[in-house]
Amino acid sequence: MKTRKLNTLEVSAIGYGCMGLSMGYGTTPDKQEAIQLLQYAYDQGYTFFDTAERYAMGANEALVGEALQSVRNKVVIATKFMIEKNDIGDYSPQNLLHHLRQKLENSLNRLRTDRVELYYQHRVNKDIPVEDIAWAMGELIREGKILGWGQSQSTADEIRRAHAVTPLTAIQSEYSIMERRFETDVIPVCEELQIGFVPFSPLANGFLSGKISADTEFKGIDARRVITRFDKENIKANQPLLDTLHRFAQTKDATPAQISLAWMLHKKDFIVPIPGSRKRERIHENAGAAAVTLTDEEFTEIENALSVVQIYGNRADEDIAKLRTLSAE
Repeated sequence: MKTRKLNTLEVSAIGYGCMGLSMGYGTTPDKQEAIQLLQYAYDQGYTFFDTAERYAMGANEALVGEALQSVRNKVVIATKFMIEKNDIGDYSPQNLLHHLRQKLENSLNRLRTDRVELYYQHRVNKDIPVEDIAWAMGELIREGKILGWGQSQSTADEIRRAHAVTPLTAIQSEYSIMERRFETDVIPVCEELQIGFVPFSPLANGFLSGKISADTEFKGIDARRVITRFDKENIKANQPLLDTLHRFAQTKDATPAQISLAWMLHKKDFIVPIPGSRKRERIHENAGAAAVTLTDEEFTEIENALSVVQIYGNRADEDIAKLRTLSAE
């Protein structure tokens, strides 16, 4: 697979989002199957793997650590920390550093490693100055425990302020053909400051695969039960988007998912999407998107076609939180 740079960090052009192996989308594979899927992804050329301490209460990190232990020095691992409101009483820089160092050590133990290449703040805590988090990240970089750091779902202003203290390696935020709000300010700031941009849900939680219809049912602890783009009426309303993707896919001998990822890769050379999948055929398909090359003319044609397609529904953290109140049936 081709590679790209997130600032100075070299990764596969398509990364692998590991969350779904442990939570988020209904029934998860058993441990051995999940390990085999991660190892299969590596065999397909993926060298960039994304996890977080919050994914299944650390179990996802442990899974990634076990699966990739034998190739640890050949892969780039990103994980994330979250500081919720009232997690710690004292937000002084030194206490913050102590708290973050402990979180990181716990993640490293689960990942079976002595460092992570990329350590994200999972969501920006508005009670803590981003400058203080950036300073603490700089200390962890100096200690060799992390090689770079990032933010998730942050604003252009938060990026600038943090970057001025300790340069950011990457920003991870939702971005896809169906969710483009970060094109207006965040992605331009990343380009200006030479920060990588890592889209999560680059296939809109699987919607852009074209495999979902209004008759598709989601059960159990599946985020698509509360993501509004999967409301039956929105699935039907968004059919023109899928029709557009199918049309371009046919001309490139590709799939709608591959066109969606190829569009993203063509847009900027510092964008590295991290689709997640629990099926070998999807992992293989997503990897193949790196080989789908769009000409400037084809890219412009896609953009023009998308400009007249209205998108219905979205994915919001507030909606995801509602999943906790739903029955697991």
